[in-house]
Amino acid sequence: MKTLIATALIIASSASYAHDNAFSSDSCNVDLHGGININAKEITFSKDKSPLYTIANNEILRINGEEVPLSASQQSLLTEYSNSIRTVVPEVKSIALDAIDLAIDGVNLAFNELLGEGNNVSSELTTQLTTIRAEVDREFGQHKEFYIDEEGFSGKDFFGDDFEQRIETAVESTIKNSLGSLMIALGQEMLFSGGDMDAFESKMTNFAEQIEHEMETRAAGLEKRGDALCQAIIAIDEMEAQLQASIDALAGYNMITASAKKKHNKT
Repeated sequence: MKTLIATALIIASSASYAHDNAFSSDSCNVDLHGGININAKEITFSKDKSPLYTIANNEILRINGEEVPLSASQQSLLTEYSNSIRTVVPEVKSIALDAIDLAIDGVNLAFNELLGEGNNVSSELTTQLTTIRAEVDREFGQHKEFYIDEEGFSGKDFFGDDFEQRIETAVESTIKNSLGSLMIALGQEMLFSGGDMDAFESKMTNFAEQIEHEMETRAAGLEKRGDALCQAIIAIDEMEAQLQASIDALAGYNMITASAKKKHNKT
């Protein structure tokens, strides 16, 4: 099942598809076995909307409203666990926003090269992608309360099929509405090639390869950040296991499962 964290990594890997075809990378598998609600003061873990336990102010463990006494080592581990979870949220936002920025750059690189600066296709797509970016930014507002469960962010798969469909629809509708301009541009390119279809095809191939190389280079850093985020979540999963082993009252609460699997180079 997708989670907010996992889907952010999917967005990052989608933006860096060209890089992923050339190099091996870590794919991240993250599952939540319940809900996690994060606000300024507390992190509450729940199952089927029923609270299981709460970490208040990064240091107080409460189960059924009762504070659980902790040793110094248990206290240190609990605080590290809570802080690590809180650190993940802004990085998910940052990666998601940067991935959308990468898509916007790709749109402008492609259509500005083909149709010239200020063309309608690039302008319209940029506007629609910028609107989606603003929604992501708003959903991850600095002081907002977050709820994540098996279905994703706020009980819905915020980066799921509907989100992907919106982007696909934006691209498809813009291309359809601008088909005339694109055909004229392609016709002009053919004329510049003297009607030589081989020369025209070669030019278009070089054009596509140049853009792919540019986007691949930019996406490499995004992919590394996605891998680093995955490792951070795996570390959270490991801390959770240590808490379960150290604090009897948490023994039955496995909320996070995370792993990374090395991909083989594609040929």
